[in-house]
Amino acid sequence: WTLQGVESIPQGCWAMLTPIFPQFLSQQVCHSCFRRQANLHRCAQCKFAHYCDRTCQTACWDEHKQECGAIKKNGKAPNENVRLAARVLWRIQKDTGIVSDSQLTSVDQLEDHVADMPADNLKELKIDVHKYLDYCPNTRHGVEYISHIFGIINCNGFTLSDQRGQQAVGVGLFPNLCLVNHDCWPNCAVILNHGNQSALNATFHSKRRVELRALGKIAENEELTVGYVDFLNVSTDRQRALKHQYHFDCTCKSCSKNLKDDLMMAAKETEGNKPSDELVKEVQELSLECLAKVEAARTAGDFHEVVKLCRECLDKQEPVLADTHLYQLRMLSAASEVLSYLKFFSEAAEYSRRMVEGYMKLYHPNNAQLGMATMRAGVTHWHAGLIEVGHGMICKAYAILMITHGPNHSITKDLESMRMQTEMEQRIFKQNECVYHSMREAALQNKSMGMMAEAVSVEDNVKALFHKQ
Repeated sequence: WTLQGVESIPQGCWAMLTPIFPQFLSQQVCHSCFRRQANLHRCAQCKFAHYCDRTCQTACWDEHKQECGAIKKNGKAPNENVRLAARVLWRIQKDTGIVSDSQLTSVDQLEDHVADMPADNLKELKIDVHKYLDYCPNTRHGVEYISHIFGIINCNGFTLSDQRGQQAVGVGLFPNLCLVNHDCWPNCAVILNHGNQSALNATFHSKRRVELRALGKIAENEELTVGYVDFLNVSTDRQRALKHQYHFDCTCKSCSKNLKDDLMMAAKETEGNKPSDELVKEVQELSLECLAKVEAARTAGDFHEVVKLCRECLDKQEPVLADTHLYQLRMLSAASEVLSYLKFFSEAAEYSRRMVEGYMKLYHPNNAQLGMATMRAGVTHWHAGLIEVGHGMICKAYAILMITHGPNHSITKDLESMRMQTEMEQRIFKQNECVYHSMREAALQNKSMGMMAEAVSVEDNVKALFHKQ
């Protein structure tokens, strides 16, 4: 299979929309709209599904009805793969295998690659099949067909993120999207649009959907491609991951010509001089050890230890590894994330700036991960009081995410609000720096804002701005 555009597709436009077979990993998100919220309402029957309100619960009932009964009868919910397989099989049974006009293929026509699975994966698949039979003992499907569905999920499932695009909250199966082939430097991006369920009148609600969006202009009959794995790995590592998960050998241009591998593993060059190969190897080995320690400390919640490890490692990396070296970028990412969480914004801003500058030399200019990283770096700079740099980064992120996510996505809408806010702050700052700093400090520390002997309009603007924030 190859999926081609039947006509020219402009940059940032939909190439395809597809419905969702969702399943959820988290009880902190609504099982209907995927939004992460603090006070969700639990399903009174199964006590597993959670929803924003009655509107979301009603909208999801057709999907949840059989699952609700199965969980209640079983006493607990099985793992996400079993729940997703059950939803798929219930849908197949309900639709009797008929493909709608909007679908290019049915789920059970997809490749399962069961015959290509290594022994360990095959063992896990058989365990999941047995768990499914315990979960749905009255199923009409045989073991071979159930195994086929699990194989399809294993190599075609997509991770679903929350409305901010920051945390994985579930796994989904999108039949149309499974027909789009991989390229490490793709011409499309896959984006989950959570839709809009906020209107009081349900008539104005829009359903969640997956969008395939063009990253640049796509010519008529040009193949549509997406990236199955993150580009920020050397070609051999990407090929290994693709072979393990999707059972094919990647021969795209980036892998065939090892494009950007040299940048990803480059040593630092100063006035034509480079560190010795021995020193580079030593620092790379140390970096791998440190990255493992950082991950362990982060998992344990020891964030001050994470900061300590990152600082020590970055001190050793900086004079030896290039600013595009993967190990240094991963360390910068971990450091900026944890320092932001600990509210050490000035140091976090510096690390995030270096990280984004490295990403820009490696990623596709319209890559969604680049846009999200730039957005987070811009917000970190804003918190650090670096308004101008923060505003510039937020504008760059907005330009990227308008292409990858489109104007109606919740992330893009939030980013537009941030862009307008930082633009207003810049204007106020230029009008009166003294008033701006006084008001900002008071707002961030939740203190009362003392009246200053300055123009009332400027004061009111600042107050309104920070109260809104």
